[in-house]
Amino acid sequence: MTTEQILISAVLCIAMLMFGWGRWRYDLVAMSALVACILLGLIEPDKAFLGFGHPAVITVAAVLIISSALKNAGVVDEIASRISHLTETPIMHIAALTAVITVASAFMNNVGALALLLPIALSTCDERNRSPALILMPLAFGSLLGGMMTLIGTPPNIIVASIRAEHAGEAFGMFSFTPVGLPIAIIGGLFITFVGWRLIPKERMQTNTANKLFEVGQYLTEAKVPSESPLVGKTLGETDLGDSDGAGVEVIGVAGKRRFARAVRASYVIREEDILILRAGPDELRDFLDQHSLELLSSATPAFVKPDPENEVMSEGVVSNESMLIGKGVEYIREETGRTVALVGLARNGRPVTQRLRQQIFRAGDVLLLKGDTSNIDEHFRKLGMWPLASRPIDLDRTRRVAVASGIFAVAILLGIVGFTSLTTAFLLAIMAYVLFGILSARQIYDDIDWPVIVLLAAMIPVGNALTTTGTTQLVADSLIEWTQGFPIPVVLTLLLVVTMLLSDVINNAATALVMAPLGIAMATALNVNADPFLMSVAVGASCAFLTPIGHQCNTLVMGPGGYKFNDYWRMGLPLEIIIVAISVPLILFFFPL
Repeated sequence: MTTEQILISAVLCIAMLMFGWGRWRYDLVAMSALVACILLGLIEPDKAFLGFGHPAVITVAAVLIISSALKNAGVVDEIASRISHLTETPIMHIAALTAVITVASAFMNNVGALALLLPIALSTCDERNRSPALILMPLAFGSLLGGMMTLIGTPPNIIVASIRAEHAGEAFGMFSFTPVGLPIAIIGGLFITFVGWRLIPKERMQTNTANKLFEVGQYLTEAKVPSESPLVGKTLGETDLGDSDGAGVEVIGVAGKRRFARAVRASYVIREEDILILRAGPDELRDFLDQHSLELLSSATPAFVKPDPENEVMSEGVVSNESMLIGKGVEYIREETGRTVALVGLARNGRPVTQRLRQQIFRAGDVLLLKGDTSNIDEHFRKLGMWPLASRPIDLDRTRRVAVASGIFAVAILLGIVGFTSLTTAFLLAIMAYVLFGILSARQIYDDIDWPVIVLLAAMIPVGNALTTTGTTQLVADSLIEWTQGFPIPVVLTLLLVVTMLLSDVINNAATALVMAPLGIAMATALNVNADPFLMSVAVGASCAFLTPIGHQCNTLVMGPGGYKFNDYWRMGLPLEIIIVAISVPLILFFFPL
């Protein structure tokens, strides 16, 4: 080995150990590896940061932004709401949620898909009185299986496609991964549904951790009936609005524009500009507002200083025992915050809340939903003596645009498939459309990018290239080929797949793909065969992080809510990986001949 090959191998090995140790965040480890390569003369300084403009990096960032847009528009929520009745038995519960996240993960970032389905899974577990441990690991594994099916499903596929473009002049297409990924997802999903969940330790099933640390309950909120609402001219009885068992929303009173709230009967005819006094949970309220075209009201007066729409946020907080709000009303919030914060909802355990928001006298323990500016909302919470609740999405005033968001996304995919433009450019066009239609704000574009992942990719791409420029990948490939000399090529592919899988279980899957894809090409070149089967083996292996909670963010996300321990993952993950190896190698060789 040359000095350069020894140095790059040492840097990479140290980086891998640091990734696996987890002591420092992976983006810092990746950037440290990049700086080390620059200082050792392995990467030219003027080329060290070209990774930030690499198509793979831009595409990953775009996918994260589009995932947020689809969430804002209610696309995945719409799908999930249609399967709530399919959770009666444990197998139906697992099958329904795993199927939804598998399909969703094929067309959006799998971490984003899990983030959307996780609250639904916890809610349905609570409703069915089941432990989240039954559902959450299958859900995480389903998201990884779904990501294998398309180019955009997971970062390793994007990375492998980009490396193929550099090697062969043409990247893998949107659905090039589908012939292999789809059968894996189907068979893997069936294993998870009927066998895999039974391998989770039984003691995890005995504790229901779905219950929240703090139960918000139902908010008292107000909504105005605009002229275009389908409720105008109908009675409460005709609309079932008084049925609290229906949509989870109850109309407890009606007020005119300047009237106090009063109780109403089922025969009351709803008029334009009526203000409905609603009792509802935050999850049900948004759907209710959208369904009936109602406008959410707040305690704001004409003098209310509206925050910049780009910085507007809704936050929940609890009135503490020492809060200045106790015994006071809405006007006190207005005065203390300079009329920059508005009360949108109030939740109170104990006596029913039936009066209008402006008539409320606050008590210790009340949960307030406030609208204000993200730059100072925390300071107002402190000043008012409130404890902020754990962050969660509160977007009651955001209009659902399922059809528009889905259409924009479909057009972007179509433009990439037919070759009108690159998929990266198509996604950037989609993001611009989402901003123009108000589905995304300009601020969200930056907030929704997982910057540590972007730094990881941008830093490791030149480090991975250094493996090639120093001849290290070719040296390793030659060594592997010499070691497996006389072995059938399917055995060599299997070895590459298994090594990639094991690496993916201890370090980030994107980093695994960046390291192993050039190695796969080098092995194919040395064997004088088509590199596509080797690249596809790397893509599949990099997505199979089923043995540990640190191999993939999805596994880590469900560890706490599911009450899992580190050693729980391999019980279901090991047989799943064995099944994937058994079916993927024949599929790869069939669809990507040597």
